[in-house]
Amino acid sequence: MEIDVIYMINNRLEELREEKDLKQINVAKFLNVAKSTYSEWEHNKSPIPTKRIIELANFYQVNIDYMLNLSKYKKVIKEKTNINLKDIGLKIKNIRLSLNLTQDELANKLNIAQTTLSNFEIGISLIKIDPLIGLSKLTNYSIDYILNRSKEKNIK
Repeated sequence: MEIDVIYMINNRLEELREEKDLKQINVAKFLNVAKSTYSEWEHNKSPIPTKRIIELANFYQVNIDYMLNLSKYKKVIKEKTNINLKDIGLKIKNIRLSLNLTQDELANKLNIAQTTLSNFEIGISLIKIDPLIGLSKLTNYSIDYILNRSKEKNIK
């Protein structure tokens, strides 16, 4: 049974948007979502899908760790990140192996089903935001590193 753990974080989306002198509707249009959906993400009312986090990080050209307030250091990442499920899955698998954990053990630590973790590792689906943040907190690995946006392993 999969248990959803929601890591409520105080993201910096509003701050980043205001730095660019944009309105919520502008960012919502860029993402092709309703303004109300974007507003919920910006005000931490609902979790942001990982795909959208990557799109926002590309849009603002910043590291995800900063955007999600997991790091106080803002890094400029100008290169647009493309989502490659196989590469991200391999990174997750290698992280798990470096921790000497089975899929069951890591899945339990992330409060997800083993089959869900397996689907992430083999590239069937993109890791959801809650287990992604959980994996980052467990390892102190940067979300940008886990998603292949940066070569810097650790959150700074």
